[in-house]
Amino acid sequence: MDETILVARDEANPAIATVTLNRPDKLNAMTRPMWQRLGEVMRTLSADEALRCIVIRGAGGRAFSPGNDIGEFATERGNAVQGKAYGAVLHGALGAIAGCRHPVVAQIDGLCVGGGLEIAALCDLRICGASSRFGAPINKLGLVMAHAELAALVQLAGRAVAAELLLEGRILNADEALARHLVHRVVADDQVAAEAHAAAARIAAGAPLAARWHKQFLRELAGGQPLSEVQRDEAYRCYDSEDFRIGVAAFLAKTAPVFVGR
Repeated sequence: MDETILVARDEANPAIATVTLNRPDKLNAMTRPMWQRLGEVMRTLSADEALRCIVIRGAGGRAFSPGNDIGEFATERGNAVQGKAYGAVLHGALGAIAGCRHPVVAQIDGLCVGGGLEIAALCDLRICGASSRFGAPINKLGLVMAHAELAALVQLAGRAVAAELLLEGRILNADEALARHLVHRVVADDQVAAEAHAAAARIAAGAPLAARWHKQFLRELAGGQPLSEVQRDEAYRCYDSEDFRIGVAAFLAKTAPVFVGR
C-alpha cells in the first residue's frame, strides 16, 4: 500500500476527511506516484456523498510541501517529452482538487512553495502558521510553471503577485502572504491544525448541497463567460431541497440544523 498519501476520516466528525502528504523526511516533496495517488484520492473523495469537507496537510509539522522532488528530474523530467508526460499526471491531480465538489481546507505548516503552493492555491480556504513561508523560486532551476499550474495562482492572487513570485523567486513570510491574498488567515504555529479543523467543522455543519452549489457558482463566475439561463436557474434549486426546509425550520425553532444533504 502506498503510504505517501494518507486518507483518514475524523473520528468525531466522519463528514470530514484529512488527506496527508506523507514524506516528512523530504518535507513532503511530491513524486510522480504521489501526484497520481493524490488525484485518485481526491476524485474518490469528491464522489463520496457522506463527505462534507476535506483538509489537506503535510506530515511532520515542518512543511506543507516544497513541491516536486528535484531528485526525480533526471529520470522523470529530463527532457520536454518526459516533462509533458509528468505534467499530465501533475495537472490531473491539480484538476481533481479544483473539481472537488466538497470544500477543501489547506492546513499549512511551515514551507509551502512550488507545487505545494499550487496545491494550496486550489483549496477553498488556506490557514497557515506564523512561521510559514510561500513562494515559487523555480527560476533558480531554469524551470517554468505551466499554464495549467499558473492559472490558479493568477486567479487567487492576481498577475502582479504571480509575476513577483516567479520573476524574483522571492520567498514570502506569512504576513506577506496574507497581504497578497495567498492565505485567508495566519495563526500561531501550534494552532494551525486546530484552526483548520475548526474551519472544517464549521463547513461540515452547514448545508452540504449549498456548499457544493456555491463552489460551482464561484467556478462559473471565475470562468468569465456569460451565464446561461440554465446556469442562473440552478441557484433556485435549493428551494426544493430537504436541507432548505430543515434550515428554515431550525432557524424558526432557534435550534441547530442537522442537514441531510438532500
